[in-house]
Amino acid sequence: MKLGFGFYRHMLTPAYYSFARQVGATHAVVHLVDYFNQGGAANSRQDQPVGELKGWGFAGNPDKLWEIDELLSIKKGIEDAGLVWEAIENFDPAHWHDVLLDGPQKKAQLEKLKTIIRNVGKAGIPIIGYNFSVAGVAGRVSGPFSRGGAVSVGMNGPVDDPIPNGMVWNMIYDAHAPAGFVPPTTPEQLWKRFADFLNECLPVAEKAGVRLAAHPDDPPLPTVRGQARLVYRPELYRKLIDTNPSPANQLECCVGTLGEMPEGEDLYEAVDRYSREGRIAYVHLRNIKGKVPFYKETHIDEGDIDVLRITRILHRNRFDGVIIPDHAPQLTCDAPWHAGMAFAMGYLRACHQVVTEEF
Repeated sequence: MKLGFGFYRHMLTPAYYSFARQVGATHAVVHLVDYFNQGGAANSRQDQPVGELKGWGFAGNPDKLWEIDELLSIKKGIEDAGLVWEAIENFDPAHWHDVLLDGPQKKAQLEKLKTIIRNVGKAGIPIIGYNFSVAGVAGRVSGPFSRGGAVSVGMNGPVDDPIPNGMVWNMIYDAHAPAGFVPPTTPEQLWKRFADFLNECLPVAEKAGVRLAAHPDDPPLPTVRGQARLVYRPELYRKLIDTNPSPANQLECCVGTLGEMPEGEDLYEAVDRYSREGRIAYVHLRNIKGKVPFYKETHIDEGDIDVLRITRILHRNRFDGVIIPDHAPQLTCDAPWHAGMAFAMGYLRACHQVVTEEF
């Protein structure tokens, strides 16, 4: 197992890289999508994007793909700091909104995704994480939910507000879209669109040496904003894998999201099963209290999830990918994000040392 950090685009700087190395990270997972692009004041760049229903911000330039020169430049900065670039997380909605919506640009956008995958492979980055979802992460709230009043995020109930036209994955890709709302998507429609995406892109990913890793739906509800969800129970990961058996069809295993799933779902069995099968590309590891649609994120050592048990399972199954603390409560100090992430990384390093000695 390897430990890393997830960096948003504005964090791709020597200062953030140095911080990561100083607290013990060796790998980087990078968000090239700028979720905060022209976003409102409520969507603070010092924390994760939360869930503004009017949209976090604006998607990128649909004609500007992630080119090899840009990728290699970012990679050099990461490697110069002593880190390894393990994965990119999420495609830009500007590049694949009609793949998600089954819209008129779907075929052209699938070709764009293939170009991006090839470029990522040529740059030597082995994983692209993604979330195949129309609504995306939506409906969360922030507040002093964690120990000592540390600010974290959570959910206070279902979110049924429809999605305005021109928005997907909680980002605006067309500011001039006509008035109205995105039509509801049924589970059958969503799985068909997903199969089209996998069948088109996985052969390209195999040739490029890139694995495509699917994140479960967060929040994990059957529908959010009138849109069906793909993976809101652990067993739906099996359906996802069975949709296309390619070895490049892998999982971005978000333990916190699995923990948010309804009572009766065994997240430990799911982590054990998919890590034994070698289907997990990398892991998000955070902690929560409660279940959807009422849960709160906590400090990594105080929630409902036994993080040490998860670490033991992954180590026993010889998982050799990266674990990142994808979210952490913000601590009351001059550097809330850094302090929260440093605490989370310290706890994960301790768990890693314990299981290494045990085994």
